[in-house]
Amino acid sequence: MSEDQQQDRTSTRTDVDKALLGHATYRSLGEQRLTPAEERFEKARRTTGLWLAPLVTVVFLVLPLDLPGDQQTLGGVLLGVIVLWITEAVPIPVGGLLGIAAVVVLNVAPVDDVLAPFGSSTIFTFIGAFILAQAMLKHGLARRFAFRILALPRVGNSTTGVIIAFGAITCLLSAFVSNTATVAMLLPTALGILSVIAKLLQERGIVAADFDPLRLRVGAAIMLMLAYGASVGGLLTPVGSPPNLIGRAQIEEATGERISFAQWVGAALPICLFMFVVLAVVLLLLNRPEIRRIDGVADYVAGERAAMGPLSRAEKNTLIAFGITVVLWITPGVVALIAGNDSDAYAMISERLDEGIVAVLGASLLFLLPTDWSRREYTLRWRDAAQIDWGTIVLFGTGIIFGALLRTTGLAETLGTSASDALGLSSGVTITIFAVLLAIIVSETTSNTASASVVVPIVISVAAGAGVDPIVPALAATFAASFGFMLPVSTPQNAVVYGSGAVSITTMIRSGISFDVLGAALILLGVPLMVAVVGLG
Repeated sequence: MSEDQQQDRTSTRTDVDKALLGHATYRSLGEQRLTPAEERFEKARRTTGLWLAPLVTVVFLVLPLDLPGDQQTLGGVLLGVIVLWITEAVPIPVGGLLGIAAVVVLNVAPVDDVLAPFGSSTIFTFIGAFILAQAMLKHGLARRFAFRILALPRVGNSTTGVIIAFGAITCLLSAFVSNTATVAMLLPTALGILSVIAKLLQERGIVAADFDPLRLRVGAAIMLMLAYGASVGGLLTPVGSPPNLIGRAQIEEATGERISFAQWVGAALPICLFMFVVLAVVLLLLNRPEIRRIDGVADYVAGERAAMGPLSRAEKNTLIAFGITVVLWITPGVVALIAGNDSDAYAMISERLDEGIVAVLGASLLFLLPTDWSRREYTLRWRDAAQIDWGTIVLFGTGIIFGALLRTTGLAETLGTSASDALGLSSGVTITIFAVLLAIIVSETTSNTASASVVVPIVISVAAGAGVDPIVPALAATFAASFGFMLPVSTPQNAVVYGSGAVSITTMIRSGISFDVLGAALILLGVPLMVAVVGLG
């Protein structure tokens, strides 16, 4: 190879760390490296959305449906927004903003009522967690965590082992820490792992010198394992996810029967184990890693860890801020285990240590802990924080708004009761199937918390009307409310990993719908069986 060719290759060689640190959720076609076939598909997909979204909205609005005006208008706008999200005719956050503007212009609700949910605690969780993640990436702490996981025995020799081990860690943590907080704290490590694997692929010539590390299948598998693994692990305990507490309270109110912590875990554990196995199979089949064996990674990891040397001042500060945040995130769960989640102590602690407030407090420490006091230099500069993916925050904010509107306008309840009446549900089996499908469908376009809040009361009333014990259908709906894996707005954890830039919307839809279907089947089979085993109902 000539000297000119070597210089040419060096100049076009991808800087993996820079590419991952400067990620974006939405990239135009000119910002991506696509094959001619991929470019034709993307152009067709995005162009289709420009005319299909308004067409779907207008057609739905003029249909002679027996719906209140605000519900029909909301339904039409939401369908149009979903088309924009799926086709990416405009940047996905912009699609949500167009929908919110249409809702106000078409007088579905007053503007202040529409925009109020944007102040949700989850939004502040995103902001704080993204700033913490930015610090971990900038100062190399994420790479240290990644190398630690890759150095585990029998883990770092294959991409499959890395993905499954990372998923198991995610599941265990999310059983006691909120799903959003779990994904937020592990995202930098996931990006660090992706960076290490991408550099190995680059050094071994498996990818082109100027490859895009955000388009690797192994990256999509790692990120989706993080998001979906948190949802699976969150089902394991009553405090693992807000829908669990909502469903548990609704069941107790309707039946007078209390589901103990042990009964919940006993019922959920086998289901979660099977779900995790199915999840691993689905993700690895649909997002087959570019390389399976990563032999020699142990030497590579050992060399890189030695080269990194001791923790820098910035890394120590980041670790302090991160550690304080995690401890405060975990504290409510620990109190719930000791005193019970219906105790005054848990109510007081969980109210004061809201995860959104904890996240922004932890992030604020990064601007207070100095790295060079004489120059008044701190761990992060505001310029670093300004580089976080604000688009993801806007996107999920619009998702929360639509979820609130579905509830306040009564559209979600109308859909549920109408479907129930039309289907003539009268047995425990059919009501349970209906509960699972409705919960998953609703959670695709709203948060899992909103899905549980809307669907569980509907299912309980349908069961009561049919003279069926509501425990199995309501518990199945509670579990299914944590599903909805197709879109970034379906769950906060989906939005977080989508913000990494390593998962395209089409990849998320393809993997998500597969896991939706298989997960629904596991819930339908597992919940009735485990309810009988643990003695509920």
